Amino acid sequence: MKKILLITMLVVFIPFFMVNLLIKTDEIKFHYVSNRVIRVKDVSKNSVYEVPFEEYIKGVLAGEMPAEFDLEALKAQAVAARSYALVQALKNKDNDYDVVNTTTNQVYMTDDQLKEKWQEDYVSKINKIKKAVTETRGEYLTYNNDIVEALFFSTSIGVTENSEEVFSSKVPYLRSVSSTWDKESPVFEDTSTFNLTDFYKNLGLPYNEKLTYEILEKTSTGRVKTIKINNVEFKGRDFATKLKLRSNYFDINLDGNNITFMTKGYGHGVGMSQYGALGMAKEGYTYDKILKHYYQGTEIKKI
Repeated sequence: MKKILLITMLVVFIPFFMVNLLIKTDEIKFHYVSNRVIRVKDVSKNSVYEVPFEEYIKGVLAGEMPAEFDLEALKAQAVAARSYALVQALKNKDNDYDVVNTTTNQVYMTDDQLKEKWQEDYVSKINKIKKAVTETRGEYLTYNNDIVEALFFSTSIGVTENSEEVFSSKVPYLRSVSSTWDKESPVFEDTSTFNLTDFYKNLGLPYNEKLTYEILEKTSTGRVKTIKINNVEFKGRDFATKLKLRSNYFDINLDGNNITFMTKGYGHGVGMSQYGALGMAKEGYTYDKILKHYYQGTEIKKI
């Protein structure tokens, strides 16, 4: 009788425990195999602290790309972030920090910040982020054996930019490529309207009832490269930054005392488009194919 009872309990309870074991969601823990660290400067606290390198990539991935994105897009972002961080570390080897934790370099978020941001979704989201990091662990991009400065941004205008048309130098792997997937981005188009008082104030110009503007130069894709406002010249990117426009691809409409900008895209437009990467992932492209599309002629290597 006791034997029958024991067998019955095992039949009932073993599946119960197995199911609970399977459906329980625990946070994935990183196991470090090296002492490689990166020195991060917290701009708000003006302090520098060391972070294990892959832990830093996790915090950048969580800070720079929505966890809801497809895994292959997240993996592409992880490799790009790792490449960018390695370049910054080389550039800053004689300084007291390697990177800052803001958009000046890459947004880095700590676990405490992510727990506050994600609340009850923290474990599921951080596990997805960690999966993207661990599945690309140590991987970075090279061009002719040099580490790639893998610039990235949110949303293109349907095509990315040549580096020299936005920044100062021509970089062979930062070429203009098609990115039609971006049209599905929720920030593909935007409108910003200013009254003349605020418009002049943001640009640091004296108020003038008469507003004149002239677009002097555009990039090959149509972004404003140089614009003149009341005979004062501005670089397109500086102009967009001062007005907090999402990009320097815009049309202008004057209506009485108001000036409206209709923009396309979000960000500088050079390198990998994050929403383009998402679109490619949804179409079945793997992370390596995504990276090689946006960073022409590059190879993936491992630390």
